[in-house]
Amino acid sequence: MALAGGGADTAQLVVVSKTRSVAAIEEALKAGHRIFGENRVQEAASKWPALKARYPGVDLHLIGALQTNKTRAALDLFDVIETLDRPKLARAIRKEIDRGAPSPRLFLQINTGKEPQKGGVLPGDLPALLELCRQELGLQITGLMCIPPAGEEAASHFKLLADMAKLHDLPNLSMGMSDDYALACDMGATHVRVGTAIFGPRETAGA
Repeated sequence: MALAGGGADTAQLVVVSKTRSVAAIEEALKAGHRIFGENRVQEAASKWPALKARYPGVDLHLIGALQTNKTRAALDLFDVIETLDRPKLARAIRKEIDRGAPSPRLFLQINTGKEPQKGGVLPGDLPALLELCRQELGLQITGLMCIPPAGEEAASHFKLLADMAKLHDLPNLSMGMSDDYALACDMGATHVRVGTAIFGPRETAGA
């Protein structure tokens, strides 16, 4: 499913299925949706291998932080990792690919609000991380992702992300969630991550 956007022809809808039951996810799958996002490797591993087997064509995005010790499990399960944010993780991904793991599409997560408690590379450190990924490690970096600070107006963060993507010739922008996906589409998002607006309030994960 795609959403119309002002800055992009369409924005892909990443249905955020974290904490959602298999039954709830299957309703979306039966309706024809195939792009989903999960926050945790372990939770996704408990749900998605069987779902992928039953519903071909799923494109599964990791949209939560990735610990390096779970790199191989993530590469075996996810088609897209949106939260690459540090050299150590980039090197771990390259190492597992060299060992035969699938090579996912990768987004670099940008900490546009410079929040110390939040993952993401600082805007000023993006060029060095991007050069490492592209030149030394040969990783497939396809876009940028951000989560604006809670309580701040999102537009300035979306503009910063779009400007950085343009500067570094990156075609994809993952930005915007349930409360601000329309704004994100207008500002050029190619992917929006929406869960609550689709499923309603969060539930406890389970089958």
